[in-house]
Amino acid sequence: MPCIPATKSSVARQRCTAHEVPEAVARHHEHAVGPNECCSAVVQTVTAPVAAVWAVVRRFDRPQAYKHFVKSCDIVVGDGDVGTLREVRVVSGLPAATSTERLEILDDERHVLSFRIVGGEHRLANYRSVTTLHPDDDGSGRTVVVESYVVDVPPGNTTEETRVFVDTIVKCNLQSLARIAGSLQIKQDAKLWTILFQLETSASSFVCSSLFINLSFLLLRNTVPIALADGDGVPLALHAR
Repeated sequence: MPCIPATKSSVARQRCTAHEVPEAVARHHEHAVGPNECCSAVVQTVTAPVAAVWAVVRRFDRPQAYKHFVKSCDIVVGDGDVGTLREVRVVSGLPAATSTERLEILDDERHVLSFRIVGGEHRLANYRSVTTLHPDDDGSGRTVVVESYVVDVPPGNTTEETRVFVDTIVKCNLQSLARIAGSLQIKQDAKLWTILFQLETSASSFVCSSLFINLSFLLLRNTVPIALADGDGVPLALHAR
């Protein structure tokens, strides 16, 4: 259910639960919501481990890696740590042109990223977003991504209209993230299997070469018989003469 706007007489912080937020990260998605604001949360499962997904999400300097509505991004202040400012240019067709965003949280241990929009040409005034990653509870190795936000309701729009609009953008971004991180994981797995195969082949070649050298050495020295087996498992006897 959607967040309940906070009033002076109500609880100051309300959990964003327009979609169910997993308890493992729920505390990161509790926002103070004013009377002219709305909030929501979107959950996306990604077929890749947390480390692989986080490697994409944490790049505050490259949101366009998975956010297809972002045309380009430049860091204007900072070097990627908390407090860094980025200037984002949005693709045409959206009611926005630019967005200046400040990195609020970058927690590599807990896999939490948060940013706030502080300027630009757009309709998402006072936008604040929190994204968390955690392993899926089913033990599959997948990642659960949760992104919640709070934003002012623009003049002329309703709370529901604003929520539907922003939810759609966030969903598109997270679905794109799922495709990209999943694809990167498949490529990484394929590369790993190739390396393992090469190592196994190299190891087999090394064993065969060593066996050949040992056999040659033993034959030259007229040593005792050596028991081997052919490809069908039939024992063979090599006798030095």
